[in-house]
Amino acid sequence: MTKGPNSAAPQPVRLFLHTGEVSGDLHGALLIQALQRQAAERGLTLEITAVGGTRMAAAGAQLICNTLSMGAVGIFETLPYYIRGARLQRQINRYLVDHPPDLVILIDYMGPNIAVGRFIRRRLPQVPMAYYIAPQQWVWATQKGTRQILEVADKLLAIFPEEARYYRQQGGNVTWVGHPLVDAPLPARQAARAQLGLSESETVVTLLPASRQQELTYLLPVIFTAAQKIQDRLPAVKFLVPLSLPDFRDRIAQAIAEYGLTADLVETQQRAAIAAADLAIGKSGTANLEIALMDVPQVAMYRLSPLTAWLAEHVLKFSAAFISPVNLVEMQPIVPEFLQWEATPAAIYEAAIALLLDSEKRAEMRQGYARMRQALGEVGVCDRAAREILDMLYTRSLSQSH
Repeated sequence: MTKGPNSAAPQPVRLFLHTGEVSGDLHGALLIQALQRQAAERGLTLEITAVGGTRMAAAGAQLICNTLSMGAVGIFETLPYYIRGARLQRQINRYLVDHPPDLVILIDYMGPNIAVGRFIRRRLPQVPMAYYIAPQQWVWATQKGTRQILEVADKLLAIFPEEARYYRQQGGNVTWVGHPLVDAPLPARQAARAQLGLSESETVVTLLPASRQQELTYLLPVIFTAAQKIQDRLPAVKFLVPLSLPDFRDRIAQAIAEYGLTADLVETQQRAAIAAADLAIGKSGTANLEIALMDVPQVAMYRLSPLTAWLAEHVLKFSAAFISPVNLVEMQPIVPEFLQWEATPAAIYEAAIALLLDSEKRAEMRQGYARMRQALGEVGVCDRAAREILDMLYTRSLSQSH
């Protein structure tokens, strides 16, 4: 933050954010807005460039490349993206060398973030890095992954209490800020139903099968088959399917027809489609927390390719007490979740129909939601994270002055 030769005004602070996938784009956009608010309070001007998605661009970042369609989970599932990912990595590396930032913020998205972080450590060692929403090593605790994260991150901004405890125990410089979804405005049920033209008496089930390409193959058929069973049991049920990415529109519309579901594909009012529901069935991920914060009962599931799942179980010895973020907050079984071999249409149907027909089960889940919500932190998460990040600039200037 030095003064230019012909002006008394300070130069803009150059921030570089790096993330991918739908959830990373959402969290990145919320953080960018908070960074701009906090910078204004300090009299700073920000110049934000990013690797991410359309929400981050709308929030004010100059997008170097869009990574929304690049997400994958698993060993073999990531292979189709390897060549494109390597090409993007070279593009990002060239940009960073030509335009060195004052500070880097990595958001979730472990593999690509570790690659970017290592490059910066090697070529731009003076640039501080914050890791916001650290990958869930605290769930499956792989020492290699933990070490990689701590090697690139000068500061970790944790969103779960257990995440903060784990990384502190591993020697990380960690601040718990709370979960950013606490800050997100969420629609109420009545308003959402009015917005979507739904009556209060309709039974509505929202299906969230995919935000990654691979999930159209491994998750959508399971969720839609379970939905078929629900429709057979409750013929008047109405399904809503929020569209996570425009590229998925044709595939999902075709599947709705093939499975004979009475369903609407919701393209622009995704959160309203959740808030309006009596029940949501979806993949494990950030959306689970959004559903819980809207107080909607839910069933969560996840599947990888059979070969990846077999290797994870028998070779890598992967195990986790829970996979849904709702259950991970306090490591308690608030929502029913089904992983891989247990994620069958029959199991999902049974859990879903029980929640639809049993008011006591719904009430119990909502009590769990209330406890979970208390553990997510107070409103102002993104602003707390932004203050911690901007403070790193001050810390760096102090160290350089000495």
